[in-house]
Amino acid sequence: MGQKTIAGGTVADAYVTLLADRGIDYFFGNAGTDFAPIIEAFAKAQGNGTPAPKPMLVPHENLAIHMAMGYYMVTGKPQVVMVHVNVGTANSMNGLINASRGNIPVIFSSGRTPFTEFGNKPGGRTREVHWPQEMFDQGSLAREFTKWDYELKNKEVLETVVDRAINMAMSEPKGPIYLTLPREPLAETFDEYTYQSPSRRATPSVAFPDPDAIEQLADILAKADNPLIITQDSGADQASVAPLGSLAERFAIPVVQRKPRFMCLPTDHAMHLGYDSDPFLDEADVIIVADCDVPWIPAVKSPRPDCTIIQMGTDPLFAAYPIRGYECDLGITGALAPAFRLLDEALSSREKGAASRINSRRKNLGDLRSAQRERWAGMSVEHQSSSPMHPAYVSSCLNRVMSDDSILFTESAFSMAQVDFKKPGTFFSGGAGGGLGYGLGMSLGAKLGAKDKLVICTQGDGAYMYGNPVPAHYMSRAEDIPTLTVIMNNEQWGAVKRNTRAMYPEGYAVKSNREPLTFFEGDMAFEKAAEISGGYGERVQDPAELPKALERAVDVVQGEGRAAVLNVATV
Repeated sequence: MGQKTIAGGTVADAYVTLLADRGIDYFFGNAGTDFAPIIEAFAKAQGNGTPAPKPMLVPHENLAIHMAMGYYMVTGKPQVVMVHVNVGTANSMNGLINASRGNIPVIFSSGRTPFTEFGNKPGGRTREVHWPQEMFDQGSLAREFTKWDYELKNKEVLETVVDRAINMAMSEPKGPIYLTLPREPLAETFDEYTYQSPSRRATPSVAFPDPDAIEQLADILAKADNPLIITQDSGADQASVAPLGSLAERFAIPVVQRKPRFMCLPTDHAMHLGYDSDPFLDEADVIIVADCDVPWIPAVKSPRPDCTIIQMGTDPLFAAYPIRGYECDLGITGALAPAFRLLDEALSSREKGAASRINSRRKNLGDLRSAQRERWAGMSVEHQSSSPMHPAYVSSCLNRVMSDDSILFTESAFSMAQVDFKKPGTFFSGGAGGGLGYGLGMSLGAKLGAKDKLVICTQGDGAYMYGNPVPAHYMSRAEDIPTLTVIMNNEQWGAVKRNTRAMYPEGYAVKSNREPLTFFEGDMAFEKAAEISGGYGERVQDPAELPKALERAVDVVQGEGRAAVLNVATV
């Protein structure tokens, strides 16, 4: 087995070398006094020309972790984030919760306040803040939203710790880990350090679906009149898109992508029935819930009592959720790509007996889909002259400037029905944990991983403020990763207002017509935030001007290599 040796250095030197050897491309850092050994190690690697991830200074922790997430989402490669002790960890929790609930692997780390008070031990306490900043259990800040947390003790365990961190993040169900790095161990020296290369600690393969359970499901589907597939995250594994499409087309099984965070099925697929499962629940006699945490909201709409419900995915019970009581008549654990292929094969032997059901469904679904598409097209036309603009119109205009290879992140009242997504890995929505402010960071991380693609981010005005726009536009210029940001500015937190109205439809808030704590006061010139870092900004209030404004913005991004922000007045 191969080995490599570092001649003389610190544990920090060995750490950055190991990260590079294990395939880490970027080190997203928000530095503090705990970083001194890490900074010296990167400078040494640069001076000596030795391999190391590219260190990237990110001026806000929330932005750093979401950039790492966005990079993974388009490349499939987890990255390292390091922040400043407990305060940096606390400032990262919004992103960490999103990564956890979205099953996005991040090697999340921080320094730890030095623990040595007396003597001259390298890395020991040298500043006043090293006393009040210490915690009894710093890992507790992140423990509920990480798969594994650990504090580095010494150089002897370094390689094991690095490999375990990556393995734990990348094993299914994927997610972030938390590694704390005290200054003293990082500053520890050695005469030589030998490590295995490549690593002998491989990440375990994903669980394979139980063939007997697949056969049982095939029996159920063969007898079904109105089966339905509801998914949300199946497209996280891009290899699952084609098998899902084949299964759905061959056996005329409609697919609904409810609140999708990934592109799970091309929008032009014959069995693509949109993004709302509620209209189909009354008729469905079999529902496959494929990697979807909330396939319906029981208090609003549920399937009929005799509907057979199958939960499928790498974690079909969503074990990290404290309570989730959806029915599960058959649960199948495993990767969805092979599950869809196996189910396709199992149904082939039953296809002849189910032919009449399949043919009848295919005709009915074709009619249903045609009517649905007509309604969608009508929404854009209906609102093409509305001012302020309707999200459906804004989304349809965006569709005209996008190619099949464009990548779109959304954190707004974006209308999925108005945009064509034909390729896996072209649509993302990352706020799985409800933490706003993810779009700017994720889109920048995506651009970093796909520099030849047009990357677009749609934002609500509230989400834009949460996303740390000044640091974000700085990163765009500093790292030459220009993106197009479209702010749907309705001067309010619309989701908060809508939920208040739904809960108190006859209440005082509704009667006031200006619910407290939901509206932003003043005319915000968000487009000027991009100009601080040399980007392009434009306000758009006239719907007739939006198509040309989008074309100008795309030209700036692709032709001039600058970030562009459109501040669009919407309802």
